[in-house]
Amino acid sequence: MRNTSLAVALATGTAFLALIAMPSAAMAQSASDGDSAESDGKAIVVTGSRIKQDPSKSALPLEIVTPDDLSRESISSPEQFISYLAANGNGADNLASNSDVVTGAARGTNGLSAANLRGQGASSTLVLLNGRRVAAHGLSGSAVDVNQIPFSAIERIEVLKDGASAIYGTDAIGGVINYITKKNFTGITASGFVDITEAGDAPIYRLSGTAGFGKLDEQGFNIMGAVSKSWNGILFGKDRDFVNGNQPNRGLSIDTRGTPIATVFPINPTASGIGISQGGTLFGGTTVGSLATNPGFFIPGTTTAANGGVNPLDLPGGAGCSTMDGGMPYDQVLWNTPGAALACAWDTGRAATLQQPLETLTWYGRATAKLGEHEIFAEVTGSKAHSSKIFSNNQYTANNTSLPIAYPLNSLTASTYNTVYDQLAAVLPAIGAVGDRTVDSVGRYGLPIAFRWRCEACGPRQYETDTKTFRAAMGAEGPIGGSWEYRVGGSYAESQATSVLGSGYHFRGVFASNASALASGTGATLAGQADTRAPTAPGASAPGIVGLFNSGIINPFSLVQTPQALAALDAVSAKGTRLYGGKYTVWQADASISGDLFELPGGTVKFAAGVDYRREGYSFDGSTAGATTSPDIFNVAFDNVNQLSKKTRDVKAAYAEVLVPVFDMLELTGAVRVDDYTGFGSTVNPKFTAKFQPVDWLMARASYGTGFRVPSFNQIFNGVTQSPNPGSSLTDPTTCPTGGTVNVTPGCTAITPDSLSGGNLNLGPETSEQYSAGLVLRPTSRITLSADYWNIAVDNVIGSITISQLFANIAAFPERIQRTNGIITLLDLRTGNFGSRRTSGIDFMARGNFDALQGTISAGFDATLLLTKKEKLLPNLAYTNLRGVFSLSGDLGLKWKHNAFISYAKDGFTMTFSQIYRGGYQNAGLPSLTTNNSASRPDYNARVKPYHIYNMSISQLVAERFKITLGVKNIFNTDPPFAITYDSNTGSGSSWEPRVADPRGRSFTVSAEVKF
Repeated sequence: MRNTSLAVALATGTAFLALIAMPSAAMAQSASDGDSAESDGKAIVVTGSRIKQDPSKSALPLEIVTPDDLSRESISSPEQFISYLAANGNGADNLASNSDVVTGAARGTNGLSAANLRGQGASSTLVLLNGRRVAAHGLSGSAVDVNQIPFSAIERIEVLKDGASAIYGTDAIGGVINYITKKNFTGITASGFVDITEAGDAPIYRLSGTAGFGKLDEQGFNIMGAVSKSWNGILFGKDRDFVNGNQPNRGLSIDTRGTPIATVFPINPTASGIGISQGGTLFGGTTVGSLATNPGFFIPGTTTAANGGVNPLDLPGGAGCSTMDGGMPYDQVLWNTPGAALACAWDTGRAATLQQPLETLTWYGRATAKLGEHEIFAEVTGSKAHSSKIFSNNQYTANNTSLPIAYPLNSLTASTYNTVYDQLAAVLPAIGAVGDRTVDSVGRYGLPIAFRWRCEACGPRQYETDTKTFRAAMGAEGPIGGSWEYRVGGSYAESQATSVLGSGYHFRGVFASNASALASGTGATLAGQADTRAPTAPGASAPGIVGLFNSGIINPFSLVQTPQALAALDAVSAKGTRLYGGKYTVWQADASISGDLFELPGGTVKFAAGVDYRREGYSFDGSTAGATTSPDIFNVAFDNVNQLSKKTRDVKAAYAEVLVPVFDMLELTGAVRVDDYTGFGSTVNPKFTAKFQPVDWLMARASYGTGFRVPSFNQIFNGVTQSPNPGSSLTDPTTCPTGGTVNVTPGCTAITPDSLSGGNLNLGPETSEQYSAGLVLRPTSRITLSADYWNIAVDNVIGSITISQLFANIAAFPERIQRTNGIITLLDLRTGNFGSRRTSGIDFMARGNFDALQGTISAGFDATLLLTKKEKLLPNLAYTNLRGVFSLSGDLGLKWKHNAFISYAKDGFTMTFSQIYRGGYQNAGLPSLTTNNSASRPDYNARVKPYHIYNMSISQLVAERFKITLGVKNIFNTDPPFAITYDSNTGSGSSWEPRVADPRGRSFTVSAEVKF
């Protein structure tokens, strides 16, 4: 649904009010480690510093988010909060972005939602809980799963939008997000939240409770606890009309011929011992010669052989591809496959989950005590989460080595076989005559039919992931004489995650390779022969799902399977098989002191110093089911090659910080941190900030710092995985001229090289340099405006190279290309230190309020203008612009993002109207190397339109004890804008961008809170 002109007018008006007149409360304030944000000018410790100072005059660009702010936007989870932040990048860091087929390191993101400040990557954003680290996700081993944060115990969230922090660690290149919990809570609070879409699907529920006893200032102690349970219901692509891969006029169609009604192929599996005829197959028989040059096998009206697949639905007089749910005619022009003109395709994006089912339990407990002027605390928190990643059904394609399958003619199959044969023969008489039922040595009738099939009856592919986290911390702080104070503490945190197979996976039934055959102890058994270790279903002629195909128990030419077939599928199902698991641990201890040194005309010089020690550990285990000694499960990425016994890394650090008030208007802060990393040596990184405030209503601020990030354990130690490329749009860039057409232009023959992914034992650290400069205006106590320019330069970038990057710079990476007889057959995409990345932008913030209508009107505005986003793979190469340009992976660099709100409050009643805006960008196109690409289609849009939605909420506080909030999210039911995100190389993606938009549509929220 498109926005109306009224919606656009409201957007303009809201932004204008936020920027010019109203913007809200005070200058960005911050506190950390549990201190109250309501400081009233009192000096406290702010995020990113150990020196107490007035947060209303901080030189650091900080954004403070309170539970009221979250309630205003109906934000119910840490993942939703991260997506809401204008300063957060647009990477594949949410569950919707990771719900489809993924490759390489992304395979370890099951159940993971991460932060990505400044678009620098999840591993470059430091996530803290009360100023101390939490463990990275047990599978990824690099990024923190924000959904483990105890949201119900949060007092506020502080986002430090600055570079590497000399206090918390030099790996905070993108910034710091510090979740700060309540620490002096008394009473009991219970709350509930419901978010239901207008369509009645994808519900979100949350129940939470918090209880506390003891007033710290009066009784000297406080004990509190909080627990929260949340549920996210499932949402499939097929449940939303904007998920539609069948839009050929706009340049989008799906490159798969694996459909729920099978497509017949000229494939000729001849492996023995599995029930396949040795005489060949209907389209690929060896006994009667090739059909390729027989006019009776040409696509009607052409001289092109029908060798790209023939689907009975797409034949003249057939029912049509669209009679399958998600079916469409195969676009042989867009994909430049003339021989597939009689094939169908299937919309894989409709099978993926737009909102993964997720069930999360978090809990938190804290005890705080005062012993004189000293304060000690102990806290413990944990979480349990169960997620289900569900995506397209498995595709089975006949071949002679790992999947020798064909539909036979027997008593089970005769009716279907004869119907399909007659449909094919009526259009392609080279295979025989309609009605021919003679099985002889020269005719084709009776030969099994080789096919490619999408098994809907098998169920969608599903990974079920259970993640458990635990964290315990304790600490103390207090005076040590004069103005000097100490802070000391320690913590332990762990995250353990395990994934198992859900539906959609079955035992293969044949040896997938000679290696697996040899490992089974069968000697020199060849690939493609029966593997008796796999289960055999009743009535099947051979083990596994191959046996079901070759016995005719499964009918690939029908959308409905018999009860016998469904029972047989269950008999060879691999559901419940362990996929992999991992565990990440962090031990941390820290101590610091701070106090006054001496006086200058501008004030007191303050100093802080500290030490920090942590030990990080990571282990990853595979699955016995993925070993070559176990029967193969079809199309499962077990990642046993990445199996890793526990590796540890020690990080020892010391830092010092000094604040110098040079004179009344100028304040300088300098900090330096020394880190020593196991295996990477020592590094020294400074941080400088300056604040100039000539008058109360104007402040200029600036900062400079450097950073140092070592690779994750996975990036170093992962094994090498070789993956096939099922796409058809790749050509050799050394022979195919720019703009050449695949399989038409000389030198542009399609290639399908395998790809290597994995770790690199020789990886080095990446280094960064960042600076910022900004202005803060506070013309009155009720209006604050700020603008901060920031610039981040990263060198020796740790990451993987994509196929498109490798081909665009093929001359620079000859060692990553392997050829066989001159044809590219293998690409090395393993992790490396790749060149440089440059990112810069301007953050805008506005807050204001004034009295009107017997109440208070407030408004706010947060925005990021991205000025530069570019990278190069080697020092001698040119930079590639990534700002406002679509990319299949990584961070999508939107030029402009903002959030704006306006609210009215009176006597416990609050009404808020808000806008979320995400700018447009250059669209993708398919395929990249043909003249018949997406851009040649009449309705292709070169740019993706901006995405902007509007929310509204109304809340009422009753008798100071009960609060109810009603909300509407996405008031105008705006769909995500059309974007080509389909990747033929992996078969993932669709017609919208999950890194930018929310797929749920208009929804209605109700939250209630009661205090006792």
